[in-house]
Amino acid sequence: MMKWKKTAVVLLSTILLAACGSKTSTPSSSGGQANKGESKEKTYTIGVTQIVEHPSLDAAFKGFKKAIEDGGIKAEYKIQNAQGDNSANTSIATNLVNSKVDLIFANSTPSAQAVASQTKDIPIVFTSVTDPIGAKLVSSMEKPGGNITGTIDTHPEAIPNTLKFMKEKLNITKVGMVYNSGEQNSRAQVDNVKKLAGDIGLTIKEASVATSADVKQATESLVGKVDGLYIISDNTVVSALESVISVANKNKLPMMAAEFDSVRKGAFGAYGFEYYDIGYEAGQMAVKILKGESKPSDIPVQVPQNLKLVINKKTASTIGIDIKDDWKAETTE
Repeated sequence: MMKWKKTAVVLLSTILLAACGSKTSTPSSSGGQANKGESKEKTYTIGVTQIVEHPSLDAAFKGFKKAIEDGGIKAEYKIQNAQGDNSANTSIATNLVNSKVDLIFANSTPSAQAVASQTKDIPIVFTSVTDPIGAKLVSSMEKPGGNITGTIDTHPEAIPNTLKFMKEKLNITKVGMVYNSGEQNSRAQVDNVKKLAGDIGLTIKEASVATSADVKQATESLVGKVDGLYIISDNTVVSALESVISVANKNKLPMMAAEFDSVRKGAFGAYGFEYYDIGYEAGQMAVKILKGESKPSDIPVQVPQNLKLVINKKTASTIGIDIKDDWKAETTE
């Protein structure tokens, strides 16, 4: 009996020693190496505010995300869409600022204005903004100042080229414009159009809307008064673009737009650029900011690149316009 007890004690001691040995060896041989090799890459939280859902703004956001990915930034997004509601737009800005995100991507002029009014600490990068100085977002294009910068959605030659094309190639003398007078970016564009139109002998007829539900009726009010339409990058109108296209095509009115997504949907043509591209360029700015390479105040506001004319051949055929040979050098299918 005693011999059995001694053997049991020896075996128990051996087991305990082995267990202790395994326990003490784990941190050095397993845990220590694993901790050393673990990725410590930070995940940034980016707030996204967009005034309304439509193809151009959606494309800009896609471009932004791709630039973030290409820049090696690991990010989570808090995405908010105001669906054209100004009060919702303000609430979204408040929520994003209070959630203390690392950066805010503001996709439109109203979106940028709302967040800029509520924080001077969180960096803001905007796109799809027409006149950042007039909107009081930046001090200047070259030196934005403060905590905000971005890319704009108008090229300095876009409006002059469009008006010249309408007069010289389409023989239009009276241009109808439907827009939301409550949007600062829209007012800035319309004022610019009216000034340039007067210089080349075009007459502008305006129809103002407050919501997307007003767009069709406003467009119909211009029928018989104009011989062409020019739809600028107005968020309210573009979100209901099918209504404008329907009225324009039914009445054989060539409709020029401000961006290519509208042409793809049925507008006659546009001097423009891809919104995906300006979103991507805004994303590149965000990468520099998040990596600590630059501050928003030091990054100049950027103008779209690669302005070109695109014409929808199907729409041209529908409204009875032949695309002339001398347009082809300026036209992309």
